[in-house]
Amino acid sequence: MKLFGFQFLRVKQPYENNQIANSAISFVEKNTEDTAAVVSASASYGTYVDLTGVIKTEAELITKYRDMLMQPEVDNAVDEIVNESIATDEEYVIKIDLTDLPLEEQAKQFIEDEFQQILKFLDFKFYAYHIYRRWYVDGRLYYNVVIDEKHPDQGIKELRYIDPRKIREIREVDTKRLAGKEQFNSPIDVTTVKNEYFLYSEKGFGGTNKTSPALQGTGAAGIRIAKDSIIHVPSGLTDVNGTMGIGYLHKAIKILNQLRTIEDSLIIYRLARAPERRVWYVDVGELPKAKAEQYVRDIMISQKNRLIYDADSGAIRDDRKFMTMLEDYWIPRRADGSGTRVDTLAAGATLGQLDDILYFQKQLYNSLNVPVARINPDAPFMLGKTQEISRDEIKFDKFITRLRQQFSVLFMEALKKQIVLKGMMTIEEWESMEKDIKFEFARDNHFAELKDSEMLMSRLGVLEALTPYIGMYFSHRWVRRNILKQTDEDQEIMTIEISQEMADPLYTMAQQNQQAQQGQEQGGQPGQEGGDQGQQQQQSQGDQGDQPPDPNEKYDNARKIVDALSDVKKKTPGDIKKLRSASQILAKAK
Repeated sequence: MKLFGFQFLRVKQPYENNQIANSAISFVEKNTEDTAAVVSASASYGTYVDLTGVIKTEAELITKYRDMLMQPEVDNAVDEIVNESIATDEEYVIKIDLTDLPLEEQAKQFIEDEFQQILKFLDFKFYAYHIYRRWYVDGRLYYNVVIDEKHPDQGIKELRYIDPRKIREIREVDTKRLAGKEQFNSPIDVTTVKNEYFLYSEKGFGGTNKTSPALQGTGAAGIRIAKDSIIHVPSGLTDVNGTMGIGYLHKAIKILNQLRTIEDSLIIYRLARAPERRVWYVDVGELPKAKAEQYVRDIMISQKNRLIYDADSGAIRDDRKFMTMLEDYWIPRRADGSGTRVDTLAAGATLGQLDDILYFQKQLYNSLNVPVARINPDAPFMLGKTQEISRDEIKFDKFITRLRQQFSVLFMEALKKQIVLKGMMTIEEWESMEKDIKFEFARDNHFAELKDSEMLMSRLGVLEALTPYIGMYFSHRWVRRNILKQTDEDQEIMTIEISQEMADPLYTMAQQNQQAQQGQEQGGQPGQEGGDQGQQQQQSQGDQGDQPPDPNEKYDNARKIVDALSDVKKKTPGDIKKLRSASQILAKAK
C-alpha cells in the first residue's frame, strides 16, 4: 500500500507458507490500550472504514470538551492543572535525563543536542502552556513530522500541528493460521496486524457537514499517512469498551450539565418569585361562567389601563404592560359584606441560598481532580508546614506527576524519529533503550517542594540523634536504608561520589577548614573535656615532632581550586568563599 510520508524499515517476523512462525507469538495484541480503529484487510474487497461510528463519536467528543471550557469553573480548573504542570517562569521548562542510558558521554551529548532541537521546533519555551493545555483538553495531540525526502539524514525539518478531529489511526488486521498448532483437532487462527496508518480528512470526522458526500458511503475518504510520519500523544484513558480514547474532562460532562441546569433554574426562580404579587378574589355573584370570565377580564384590563406621561417627548401613552402598584382602588361591595378581596403573595424567602450551586461546583472540581479549597478566589496562598497541607493537595501533586509522564510521549516520539533519521541508531536499538530515558519538568508545586524539604529535615534530625549509637547499636547501612531511605543503588552511588570527593582538594580543603574551626571552638572552652583532648593532641603532636605542611602542596591545592571554580557560572556562597581563600593564598605566594 502506498502511504503518504516516510516509514522506518523494521526487522520483519519470519513467515512460513503464509503462516506465522512458532517463535515469539501471542494471541494478545502488543498494545491492548491502543484506540486505533480496527478494520478488516482483504485483497479482493479492499478496506472499509466506518466513518459514522467510532471515528465520528470521538471527533464529536473533542468538540464537546472544547465547549466545556466556556464554563468559567472548568476553565479555572484547567488553568490550575496546566499552571501546576508547566512552570514557564523557571530557567527551563523541561530537560532530559540520560543518567541511566548505557551510552558514552559523546553519544549522550548528541542526544541532548537533538532534544534541544526538538524543543526549538515546538517553540516549547514560549508555547509550552498552550501545547499542554491543548493536549489536556482534547485528550490527544497529533503532529506531522516534515522531512526532506531527498535528504532524510538531515532529520526533522518541521513539526506541524494537526486538528485531532481530522485524523484517526487505522489498523488493518488479518487472520493467520499458526503453523503446527492445533486444538481439538482444529487449527488455531490468530489475528495479526497487516498494516497501520493514519487517515486524514480535511473536512474532519465530526459530522459538522452533514450533506458532504465525502464523509458518506462505503469508502475510506481521506489521505492515508504512514504511521512513522505522525506523532500521536494519547491521554492514556479509554472508554469502558476500550475502543475509543477519551479525555481528562470526560467524567466532568455530567456534573457540568447538572451545574448549568441548577444555575438556569435559579435564575428563573428568582425572576418569578422576587417581586410581591397581589392575588385578586373577584366576587362574580351568580353570574354564568361566560359572563363571570368576562367580568374578571374587565377588572384585569381596568387595572392595567393607565395613561403615562412621557417627560422626554411630551406625549401621553397608554402602557398596558405595567400594572400600577401605588394607586388607591375603590372596589364596590354588597350589602351582605361580600365582594372582591385582594391579598398579597409574599416573595420567595430562599432567594439568597446558593447551597445547591456550591455543591455542584465542588463536585465539578472533584471530578477534575482539583482541590476544592482552590474554588475560593479570596483565600490567600500560604506556605505552611506539611501538617497543614491537605490530603487533596498531595493527591493533586501525584496527579500532576502522572500527567507529565503521559505528556512526555511527545518528546520521546519526536526524539526517536530524529535519532533514527540521522542514523545514530536503528529503530530496534532505540526501542531497547528508550525506557532508560527520563524527562524532568521544572517544578512549580510549592506544596511538593515543602513536603520534600521537611521530610529531609526530619530525617536529618533523627540521624543526628542516632549518631552516638551508630556502630554500637545501629549499622551505617541500616541507618542509610531505614532513616535516610536510600536504596541500594543510591547507597552505591553515594559511596562512589564520597570516595571521589575525598581525593578532590576542592572538598578536602573545605573539610579541613571545618574541622579546624570545630577544634578552635572546642579548644576555646577551658575546663571542658574537648579542650583537654585538644591540648593532649597538640602535646602528642609536639612530641612526635610533626613537620609543618609543605607550602608547595598548599599552593598546588589552591591552584586546583581556582581552576575548578573559575569556569563555574553559578557559584554557591561556599564556592565563592573557597575561591576567595585560594586566591589569597596564590597572591601571598607571588
